[in-house]
Amino acid sequence: MNFAFSDEQNQLRDFVRSFLEDKSPEAAVRELMDTEAGYDPQVWSQMADQMGLQALIIPEEFGGQGFGYVELTVVLEEMGRALLCAPYFSSVVLAANTLIHSGDAAAKSELLPQIAAGTIATLAFTEPNGRWDEAGVTMTATASGDGHTLDGTKMYVLDGHTADIILVAARTANGVSLFHVAGDAPGLTRTALSTMDQTRKQAKVDFAGTPATLIGADGKGWDVLSTVLDLAAVALAAEQVGGAQMCLDMAVEYAKVRVQFGRPIGSFQAIKHKCADMLLEVESAKSAAYYAAWCAAEMNDELPSTASLAKAYCSEAYFHAAAENIQIHGGIGFTWEHPAHLYFKRAKTSELLFGDPTYHRELLAQRIGI
Repeated sequence: MNFAFSDEQNQLRDFVRSFLEDKSPEAAVRELMDTEAGYDPQVWSQMADQMGLQALIIPEEFGGQGFGYVELTVVLEEMGRALLCAPYFSSVVLAANTLIHSGDAAAKSELLPQIAAGTIATLAFTEPNGRWDEAGVTMTATASGDGHTLDGTKMYVLDGHTADIILVAARTANGVSLFHVAGDAPGLTRTALSTMDQTRKQAKVDFAGTPATLIGADGKGWDVLSTVLDLAAVALAAEQVGGAQMCLDMAVEYAKVRVQFGRPIGSFQAIKHKCADMLLEVESAKSAAYYAAWCAAEMNDELPSTASLAKAYCSEAYFHAAAENIQIHGGIGFTWEHPAHLYFKRAKTSELLFGDPTYHRELLAQRIGI
């Protein structure tokens, strides 16, 4: 069995990296993170029209390119490396995956072509209780005529303040179900949240008698969501690998050129040990993320366990790499002008997103029967 990337996948990586180096340099990241929308509409359109990135994993029958999860992993790794400010994770990883696995042909036919064309979408799942499991979904959905109305609050919704398509998890009498709500629906109030990581926007979304359309079977929403959350954990692990590799590259490059006591600091044993430890963790994180991506591409029985394993390990590896990058840079690494803090903040929020390492280790233990 060969787990090496194919020539086509490596070409995709080079293509995406070149695009992001041009469209998402540090200056652009800093500019966009200070805006409320948090992305550049022109770059977002180029990603859809010229690159087809939003359509990457969407089946061809719904206007997509029909690629697998390994290709998505390659793209997300590069986006994590560049700290891309765009609603890609919310639209493709969360919303598109939810629709693809919903089993609702009508919803897929209606919404997936829109996402493939660049319409911003998201999944509103987490509530003020901050839980990532089924019991954390308490929002109510009430039957109303041919549809439903939603009442409640969703928190930490990625790009929830700009999304035109919002997929919502709520409870009916039959259990957790999935619904589609338009971004301009009546009774919908969206409030951008102030977050530590300004490169990934989040919102509070309030529903008050908001009309919604059921997606999939009533009461079967958690079956879909549990799979989507595993796929999201794998995707986030890939992002974390890209960020961790960038932190390692920054630290090593600085250790080569920064001179103290007449020698490059990289010649000192303490710095060598830090870089070696970072390299070991980054390479191990890649192994975990890539294997999980293969499981996601195959949708095999190992996906739940490998998703939790990858999320737990890659979260800690990224955070450690980001922290050590600051330490190796010394005083300059602590300043606002240096990009090290941008990766540190992304690492910390990514560590908590979809459950922290402790949560996923406990989930892993349950899934493998320990």
